[in-house]
Amino acid sequence: METIPVLIGGELVHARSGETIDAVNPATGETIGRVPRCSAADTDDAVRAAARAQPEWRALDPLDRARTVGRIADAVLEHAEELAALDVIDNGSPIREMRRDAGIAAGQLRYFAGLALQLRGDTIPTSHDRLNYTLHQPFGVVGRIIPFNHPLMFAAGRLGAPLIAGNTVIMKPSEHTSLSALRLGELIREVVPPGVVNVITGYGSETGDALVAHPEVRRIAFIGSVPVGRAIQRRAAEHAVKTVTLELGGKNPIVVFEDADLDAAVSGAVRGMNFTWQGQSCGSTSRLLVHSSRHAELVARLAERLDAMQSGPPDQEATETGAIVNRGQFDKVIDYVRIGREEGARLVAGGNALTGGPFARGLFVRPALFDDVRPESRLAQEEIFGPVLAAMPFTTYDEALSIANGVSYGLSASVFTRDLGTAHRFARDVQAGYVWVNDASAHFPGTDFGGVKDSGVGREEGFQELLSYTQSKNVNVRF
Repeated sequence: METIPVLIGGELVHARSGETIDAVNPATGETIGRVPRCSAADTDDAVRAAARAQPEWRALDPLDRARTVGRIADAVLEHAEELAALDVIDNGSPIREMRRDAGIAAGQLRYFAGLALQLRGDTIPTSHDRLNYTLHQPFGVVGRIIPFNHPLMFAAGRLGAPLIAGNTVIMKPSEHTSLSALRLGELIREVVPPGVVNVITGYGSETGDALVAHPEVRRIAFIGSVPVGRAIQRRAAEHAVKTVTLELGGKNPIVVFEDADLDAAVSGAVRGMNFTWQGQSCGSTSRLLVHSSRHAELVARLAERLDAMQSGPPDQEATETGAIVNRGQFDKVIDYVRIGREEGARLVAGGNALTGGPFARGLFVRPALFDDVRPESRLAQEEIFGPVLAAMPFTTYDEALSIANGVSYGLSASVFTRDLGTAHRFARDVQAGYVWVNDASAHFPGTDFGGVKDSGVGREEGFQELLSYTQSKNVNVRF
């Protein structure tokens, strides 16, 4: 069984210990490869390589950095089918979604490459014999820890901002889905100077912890769960004063008012839950709030739509919903279906594990819809990160807003209404960092994405992400 090497200092190497982690296809249960189980020593090697490369990378003309980032985007597109296929067998999501991720990643890289000349400071008026100005300067070595739900999209797309800002990067993918990141490392080796990008693999409690705790890594970015995000904040603070940004979980509301277009709302509820990657998304609108006058009709129509979704092997083009990423996540989803029933919610669609035939050895769960969910219940309060949607009625605007804001999360929200005043009022009042009106799930280049409350700190995908990889310096000159 092949062990795929990591990228450290421009070299493809294995963990010093020789230890590995099995990569398992969640659709078949088969071990498909092995990845290095990097230790603190391997992490230190990567940090040292990145630190050596950073001064020269920072000194490059910004347009030269932009051209290099553009070449990474070219490599992603050239190998998009291969990279998407790796994500399919490693992650379990349908091929058409993983193929789309490759295009998104390349687009994000090119977006930030286009901002290379926009990291401009300010000139501040003082007095006639002084000049006061600001500079945006890189941190140095940046650590990026990415999740399992979009392995390639996050591994490649999240390189753009730190590299354009003049930092070098150590990328640590999820131990469950490392294959596409490692292949990306092989491709990057051909287009970036040694040490500018490093890819290391291993368990979060070992490799990730060593990266967060390393005193030379002053900038950390993490995408993942709230408990791990809080642990990263604590761990980083134990070793240095670091800048940490976190894109964390969500229990996001989709609110359908009495005057909404029900066809659009049903489509939005399906799209917003991201069932096409098994609901495994921090931005999934997993709480469906519907005005009581339209509630029964919408739930019935939505149940029909979910029942019609085609589950199947993720490498088939017709598959709409694939496999859950790993056994632990699968068990969690099944457990929440049980919890929902025990809490008195009514399961109106899906929620069953698929067995037999092509599903015999895989981790497949049908998209689930619960109705009559109590807003204070676990099903309505806790992030499942799986294909489980909880529906509940409301009667007034204030009640809808109270339910929508009545969780510890605040990542995204969606509202369906024909009333312009209601739409803007809700967008103002809801506690979320990203709001869709008569839409759901869509992201747009250059728009800042991130959450409030326990859903995180910082913004990504827009200009704020680029600025977050710099430190502002003020210079005062007396003539």
